[in-house]
Amino acid sequence: MRLRASRGNRCVHGALAAMSDQRREKSRARRARRWRAGCGRMEGAVKTLARMTKRERVLAALDRRPVDRPPVAFWRHAPDVDHTAKGLADAMLAFHRRFDLDLIKLMSSGVYCVEDWGCKVAYTGSPNGAKQCTEHAVTEPQDWARVRELDPGAGALGRELEALRLTVRGRHDDAPVLHTVFAPLTIARKLAGDRLQEDLQARPEAVAPALDAIGRTVARYARAALEAGADGLFVATQTASAEVLSADALDTLELPATRRLVEAVAGVTPLVMLHAHGREIAFDRLAALPVHAINWHDRLTPPALGEAQRRFAGAVVGGLGETGTLRRGPAAAVAEEVGDALRQTGGRGLIVAPGCVLPLDVPEAHLDAVIDSVKRSRP
Repeated sequence: MRLRASRGNRCVHGALAAMSDQRREKSRARRARRWRAGCGRMEGAVKTLARMTKRERVLAALDRRPVDRPPVAFWRHAPDVDHTAKGLADAMLAFHRRFDLDLIKLMSSGVYCVEDWGCKVAYTGSPNGAKQCTEHAVTEPQDWARVRELDPGAGALGRELEALRLTVRGRHDDAPVLHTVFAPLTIARKLAGDRLQEDLQARPEAVAPALDAIGRTVARYARAALEAGADGLFVATQTASAEVLSADALDTLELPATRRLVEAVAGVTPLVMLHAHGREIAFDRLAALPVHAINWHDRLTPPALGEAQRRFAGAVVGGLGETGTLRRGPAAAVAEEVGDALRQTGGRGLIVAPGCVLPLDVPEAHLDAVIDSVKRSRP
């Protein structure tokens, strides 16, 4: 709307016109000084608005609002030290300081969630640093009866909550901290290994009560993680793909259990990131869950980032091939992969990240190339 001069303002202008030349020049000089000072304040304000904090940047990406640049994050296991709360927290904080990332994903061992049910776990040399169940807690159908609801603050679960507290306490910026919780059917698979499929077919009545206990435990644990200081959750499913589950099991087991988990924290956090592991994922079914962001192996399996944005309202998290370009390089190829992710999405509603955990041998120079490319970008 155009501004119009009021009658009062016209009177003021008339008075100014009657001033002596000397007073007029002094008035002009004062106004000029005020204008220059005001411009300086305005420029400072513009810079403040243009440069977002890490938290602001991530939250804007989730809502597909404009960002000063896309958020960037990646994560790596620390198998040599993740068996203690302090060791894990120190490793996470050192990694975060080294790369100045926009969020911190607490990289608990991928099997922390089954230790308290009796799984024996160890690092056996996996290239990505993931620990394995060397002895499963469920080796025959009757073992499912021993899977009871756990105290989320005790045992291995309590250890990870302490690592979370230490990480939150030790961060030097406002980067959101995410804690990983696994979907219930994924936990069941970790407990039993390949025999889960067999028991679901032959003894579903034995598995069902255990799945209920797992679901209640992980929902309570997710809320406990938020109470311990997590800004959000990284909900990981390794059983939402055609490689692992039949369509019927997906509909009757995987999706209902995962939905109950994310609904247990609905309204408590603005940041629930879903990770769908594997190929041939049920993307559209997962995109219907009440989550704010989705991460998957977009360089290995459909959909591509741009297509995913047309099918999901939140942020897409990906663009980097953790086992391909990030490992092999060169840095120019890494920068091109970042550029492709930005072109697909327009740089909005995107968190630049790998499709999964980094292999331990990814050269740091390639990770630096990711950071440099993202920080140079302007959506």
